[in-house]
Amino acid sequence: MGQQEKVATSLAGAVSDGISASLTAVDAELARRYPGDPGTRQPVHTVYVPGDTFTADTIRSWGDRALEALDEHAPDAASFAAVLGIPEDLAGPVHDRVRAKLIREPVEDLRIDFEDGYGPRSDAEEDEAAARAARLISEAYAKDTAAPYMGIRMKCMEAGVRDRGIRTTDVFLTGLMEAGGLPEGLVLTLPKVTYPEQVTAFVQLLEAFEKAHALPSGRLGFEIQIETSQSILAADGTAAVARMIDAAQGRATGLHYGTFDYSACVGVSAAYQASDHPAADHAKAVMQVAAAGTGVRVSDGSTNVLPVGPTPQVHEAWRLHYGLTRRALARAYYQGWDMHPGHLPTRYAAVYTFYREGLEQAAARLAAYVAKAGGDVMDEPATAKALSGYLLRGIDCGALDTAEVARLTGLTRADLDAFASPRRGGLTVTTP
Repeated sequence: MGQQEKVATSLAGAVSDGISASLTAVDAELARRYPGDPGTRQPVHTVYVPGDTFTADTIRSWGDRALEALDEHAPDAASFAAVLGIPEDLAGPVHDRVRAKLIREPVEDLRIDFEDGYGPRSDAEEDEAAARAARLISEAYAKDTAAPYMGIRMKCMEAGVRDRGIRTTDVFLTGLMEAGGLPEGLVLTLPKVTYPEQVTAFVQLLEAFEKAHALPSGRLGFEIQIETSQSILAADGTAAVARMIDAAQGRATGLHYGTFDYSACVGVSAAYQASDHPAADHAKAVMQVAAAGTGVRVSDGSTNVLPVGPTPQVHEAWRLHYGLTRRALARAYYQGWDMHPGHLPTRYAAVYTFYREGLEQAAARLAAYVAKAGGDVMDEPATAKALSGYLLRGIDCGALDTAEVARLTGLTRADLDAFASPRRGGLTVTTP
């Protein structure tokens, strides 16, 4: 042991106390606006089904049709990997997990659509469809056949359809309450938001419903769809999407990019409307920065190229969808939209390849960080958070197993949760 250093200070404790007092309001504002990730599961996709076509067997039907597409167009691991360019060592594990997922849980998040996918209908017809949606969702959760997340997309808050959107929301939510209550996986999606005041209006609607049914304030959250240029850049030059998050008063759970409405809004011709267009990249980058730290998640949009027709045409559509999904994952957009059962095989193939190909490196880096073992990469707490989040996302969607992650990292699921989301607790590390 060397000589003990003499510690001296020049400032009285009152200086520190005064500085802390001056920042009390800022501390509170930081905690309110930027609480961090909620630490809950984020689905890898959202499936949209029109309100008039959704039935009790829709989810199972999508899984069966996806399996049929695999059997017809890529009947084994080698052929599936060859179409998508999956590395040979991952071909078997990815293929097996994709098939298992399509059997066990083909859809992670389902939205019954009463907006563009449904269109204008008579009030009586939409009332009945909204009531039926509530009944079917309640029954699905009661029978354990529901997707982890389910809900509706109502019409937007623009003048021409506002009353209809409000009524559909009321009919749907009332139906759920009468059938036994709101399910834990309930999700609402507010489309075509242009002004923060529209978000405020939707909050008022949800508050009124909560009061009418004596529900806890804030029980109902919702996603905000970003489909107009004005939601990215307001007339005064500010990022309107950031103000929308604030206007949601803690109820916003996600920002969902609308590929085709947004592309059309900024003048992109139909042939070039895609989620990898520069206009899309700009919009999603602004969404990502606005949402960072707020606990609001960002979702990519969809592709309208469907994997249908002869095998070469299906393979081409699969490659496109797989590539767009991998591109989104690399850019930290961990969720997207799927519009056809044929998209499910490539959604899960892309997601599973993404997590399995990085498993060993991520696990080794996290284990070295915990052990303070050093290595050729100097990781910091922020990186440990990202590594843990990566592994947790892989576990949640079925790409990884809890046991194999524990074996490679020496960490339990609780340990990973603590590193990934401080909102879940401290960082005391145990061994499995």
